[in-house]
Amino acid sequence: MTLPAVRIGTRGSALAMAQVSLVAGRVRELGFEVEVVTIRTQGDRARSEGSMMLERGAFVKDLETALLRGDVDLAVHSAKDLPVAIAGGTELAAFPPRGDARDALVSRGDVPLSGLPSGARVGTESPRRQAFVRMERPDLVVEPVRGNVDTRLSRLDAGERDALIVAAAGLVRLGLAGRIAETFTSDRMVPAVGQGALAVQARLDDPWGAHARRIDDRPTRMAVMAERAFLAAMGGGCRAPFAAHARWSEGRLTIDAAALRPDGGAILRDRLTGSEEEAAALGERAAELLLARGAADLAAEGAA
Repeated sequence: MTLPAVRIGTRGSALAMAQVSLVAGRVRELGFEVEVVTIRTQGDRARSEGSMMLERGAFVKDLETALLRGDVDLAVHSAKDLPVAIAGGTELAAFPPRGDARDALVSRGDVPLSGLPSGARVGTESPRRQAFVRMERPDLVVEPVRGNVDTRLSRLDAGERDALIVAAAGLVRLGLAGRIAETFTSDRMVPAVGQGALAVQARLDDPWGAHARRIDDRPTRMAVMAERAFLAAMGGGCRAPFAAHARWSEGRLTIDAAALRPDGGAILRDRLTGSEEEAAALGERAAELLLARGAADLAAEGAA
């Protein structure tokens, strides 16, 4: 019997195509044919027009619309791009095994952050990454840099920046791991919520959602759910310098959480550990502890 083809929606960037191919491969292992459908999102349109102030969800909403309209059966997102509330009538059916959640430095000459000369220009759009770099190296010039990964790398190679901070997983998925000069541990630079993870979204009560759940990786799901619960409790989006990273350690779920002043002049951090059943509560508790210590006011200080 010939099984039906599943239509999987994705953005059309090189990284998004690399990511959907990972999901498509796992779906094919279930015995299904796959049709990849590319959709240009609000975030893609904004970037092409030169905007850098993209809110969390800018790369997601058009994919959700296509999903709800029935134009696609599943949608694949970078979990980092997901807003705290997804579209009604949908579910996050699967989180495949997570990639490298760490941030990475790419520099001309493969120089580590500590080796960059004073005044070197480091490119990143992320307020979180900007704050961490300023905290460690206040003598560097941290500047936004727009575009997809390949565009940012070309600007680095052209001498417009001396270094970039990007997600390690993105470079690995693009076959560019050799460009990494240095990766940052969570102790040094807490990753963004969902970084390195992919999310497969489906319509509620749809057979394709049930099929997608067969590729779900529970440790990844629990970790991302804890991080997303933290972000929701903080009331923040991708423009806030908040960070959280959860992982399994000796059968327990540990979450590192942080809130920074945008100029890197101060940071609040906490680390909590609990069982997998406590994943969401763990993230919420981490947010409560940071907020009680003034995290919201800290993150707002000096913000544009």
